[in-house]
Amino acid sequence: MRFSQVDVFSSEPLLGNPVAVVHDADGVSDEQMAAFARWTNLSETTFLLAPTQSGADYRLRIWTPGGELPFAGHPTLGSAHAWLEAGGVAAAEGVLVQECAAGLVELRTGDRLAFAAPPLMRSGPVDEAELVAAARALRLDRGTVVEAAWIDNGPGWMGVLLPDADTVLGIDPDWAVFGDLKIGVVGEYADGPAAIEVRAFCPGYGPPEDPVTGSLNAGVGQWLAGRRLPASYVASQGTVLGRRGRVHVVRDGEQVWVGGDTRTTITGSVDL
Repeated sequence: MRFSQVDVFSSEPLLGNPVAVVHDADGVSDEQMAAFARWTNLSETTFLLAPTQSGADYRLRIWTPGGELPFAGHPTLGSAHAWLEAGGVAAAEGVLVQECAAGLVELRTGDRLAFAAPPLMRSGPVDEAELVAAARALRLDRGTVVEAAWIDNGPGWMGVLLPDADTVLGIDPDWAVFGDLKIGVVGEYADGPAAIEVRAFCPGYGPPEDPVTGSLNAGVGQWLAGRRLPASYVASQGTVLGRRGRVHVVRDGEQVWVGGDTRTTITGSVDL
């Protein structure tokens, strides 16, 4: 089968977040998908299949080394890039429709791919006990947290707003007490490379910190864009991991769009 590895959320080589993409994967079993995702050891590995829902251009299954996800952002952008590069033709000009376990996800094509943030599966305030546990996992005083909310669109994200980007960059997590927590941390720049710095801590999925995270940034946009943050902004992520991810977030009415640059870095074939 055709194989692509796509760098997502960076216009510069090797500074975004890679996703492994297997094309024409309808004959691949769940066991093979899981094994290949463990073997690549990337935050996500995806499999492109024929759609089963009316209106979808293709179907996508998204796996981490720890299991399958209903939705994830950087795999959505990277897989759309790979599908188009392999000759895929969308039914509607300028728009792609991806089928995944979370439902149908619309993408805008053009100079930069962007996906429509899916509805949150869990939202609202974080209770105090959960917030105390999150602060302990981040090695922060509870009083450092400015605001927190559930912004879960599949992976299970808890959003935590901190006073500034420097506080976000200085976090040294205590992985031993994380448990099942998936925490996305946000802090604003007064004068920096972007509006905010974002970090994504998810030790149960594979690499404990994800370099650049579309699903988390989608949830952050639904939570903060047009309220504490501008309706259109750029988020920086991956700084402490030696990456230079840039996530473009736009709130258009009630819909949040998450975009990023995509670049194929590896092409070839894979025998599963």
